[in-house]
Amino acid sequence: MVLRIAILAVVGAGLGAAANHLIHRWCLFNPRPIGPWGVLHPAATRRTALDRVPILGWLGMSRESELHGKGFWVRPMLIELAMAVAVPGLYWFESQTGLLLPGAFRNPASLAQFEPWGTQIFFGHLLLLTLMVAATFIDFDEQTIPDIITIPGTLLALTLASCSLFWFLPTATFNAAANRVLWYPTTFEIPIPPPDAKWFSAQGLWTGLAIWTLWCFALADRRLILRRGLRKAVEFFFAGLVRYPTWKPLLVMWIVGLIAVRIVWGIGGDAWHGLLSSLVGLAVGGGIVWAIRIVASLAMRVEAMGFGDVTLMAMIGAFLGWQASVIAFFLAPMAAIAIVLVYFIITRESRVPFGPYLCAGALLTIFFWDQVSTHWLMPNLALMGPVLLWLGLSIVGLMGVMLFVWRLIKISLFR
Repeated sequence: MVLRIAILAVVGAGLGAAANHLIHRWCLFNPRPIGPWGVLHPAATRRTALDRVPILGWLGMSRESELHGKGFWVRPMLIELAMAVAVPGLYWFESQTGLLLPGAFRNPASLAQFEPWGTQIFFGHLLLLTLMVAATFIDFDEQTIPDIITIPGTLLALTLASCSLFWFLPTATFNAAANRVLWYPTTFEIPIPPPDAKWFSAQGLWTGLAIWTLWCFALADRRLILRRGLRKAVEFFFAGLVRYPTWKPLLVMWIVGLIAVRIVWGIGGDAWHGLLSSLVGLAVGGGIVWAIRIVASLAMRVEAMGFGDVTLMAMIGAFLGWQASVIAFFLAPMAAIAIVLVYFIITRESRVPFGPYLCAGALLTIFFWDQVSTHWLMPNLALMGPVLLWLGLSIVGLMGVMLFVWRLIKISLFR
């Protein structure tokens, strides 16, 4: 165990270095040649072997403070140090403590049985954690989240889900055949097992294809401008879809994805069960933020949140499933209190982007999974059942009305 922890600490520092590379080189507006792995600044001295050692290398990089700003090396060094601590801590929490399971299952026999599953969950969350760290600090710096993080991350989550169901968090449910409570991966049909056969028929296939198509469409450049009438709006809309050269790789990705979804559906079994669960998580996670973004923007007449928040939540949903993405969204405002306070103390900036809240909500969901899932979400889902969707739509509509009224109040008071 000591050797595992030591190896994971080194891996964590390396992933922190990878996150730092993404933060400084793959941001949209202000990529900077900071760090030992990126493009060398024209006025910088030659890199040494020690500069490429995670954590320690940044102490030597401090010699470039005149080029990049005083103390520029402190934050990346702390990111790598935090990852070196967080990665083995995450492994211990998810594979050794049994805290993802209900209390009744935290006994030596159950923990030994759960360890391989917990280890697999850990590796999936390790990838998600690295991507969320990069997305969080780019969002802090630029108030946006680049697609270079969220799109590959979502594709990775869909691929992993197609390979195994055991990337998903566990849920305890009653098994009638065994006449006792067992735990299962939290796939799309939970909390109403077993899965209905229709989701493995043509209906399931068309659902998966529709989700994939809608996600690819969401990534395209699309704008509906009605000022010159409906006909011109339609012309501008389709012209905008091919305005930038990125539409070609997006079209290829869509077609390849359709073929891949069809192949996995043909394989069936756990492969299709996992992929559909990840696709539903993508749809619910991204759909929640997208719906709120549209409604709030229409009500306030300003952009309520960036589309990067939509793709970020879609990635989180693809990794964790729709149940965890719902919980993460509701936990995000609670995490915002602490984030805003710390961020204001450090930077004196009161505006904080929404992406870090979502990432913090996802982490809180993982660490308090048993409490928020077993004792809150699953009972409420079982109680409300079919009315849950309509309740959610009603809440979003009510929020839009409230924001519209608030905009009118602000106009009357401060015009």
